[in-house]
Parts: sequence; structure tokens; C-alpha cells
Amino acid sequence: MYDDYKDRADFLAVYIREAHPQDEWQMKKNLDENVCYPQPKTLPQRIAIANDFTQRFHFPLPLGIDPMTDLADHLYAGWPERLYVIDESGKIVYRGGLGPFNYHPDEVRAWLARRFPGVSGFALANPESKEARAAHDSNSN
Repeated sequence: MYDDYKDRADFLAVYIREAHPQDEWQMKKNLDENVCYPQPKTLPQRIAIANDFTQRFHFPLPLGIDPMTDLADHLYAGWPERLYVIDESGKIVYRGGLGPFNYHPDEVRAWLARRFPGVSGFALANPESKEARAAHDSNSN
């Protein structure tokens, strides 16, 4: 999605507090994928983890780092993960559900496809699909 729309839309991921740190609530999946970090206590620790993650996993999106006050997390209810689309005027036009169970990048893609038709050869297969309607409806509110 980023590669398809990065020339039309600005993308930003924000690293907030660890969802499953090794010193709090470690998950087996984190062990299997070797994504094991302690909960950072300082901003330099949070920055180091973010840098390690982006380098190890070749994360292509621009990455902001939430300050230790967790301002972005509190303002956008981002923990453990959440997607937003903010339009050119600063209005939230899509607010995704909380991840992982209500985390649906396909809804963001549907919104982008409606906003930027035909980008990179991507066409929404069914513009009346549930995802397209949800993206359109959230844009209309």
C-alpha cells in the first residue's frame, strides 16, 4: 500500500510503547520472530528499539517516536495498533479499530483507492465491497 500511494499520500507510523515487551507480557510470536524488547524507560531506549526494528525489518515508512509521556498514544488510542487517515485539512476521515482483531489495512487501501483512483495500476476490484463502503462511509462522516 505504501509503495502504491507514497507519491500521493503522506504516510507516518508512530512507535508507541511496546505492546508485548519481554519484561511485561511476552508473546510466543515475539519469541518466534525474535522481536523481543524490554519496555523502554527512557526516550533514548525507545529510539534505539525503533532504529533496531526499522533496520532489521527494512521498515519503509517514515517512523515517528512517541515521547515518553505517550502523547500520540493517548490522543489517538494507538495501543496496541491502530490505523488513521487524516485528510489534507487535518480532519480524521478514517479511524480504524484497535488491533490486532479490528486492524484492517484493506479498509485504508479501499479509502485510498477511492481518493486516488488508478494509482499504480491498482483498481478496487469491487467498489461496492464492504471495505469500500466502510472507507467511503467513514470519509463522509
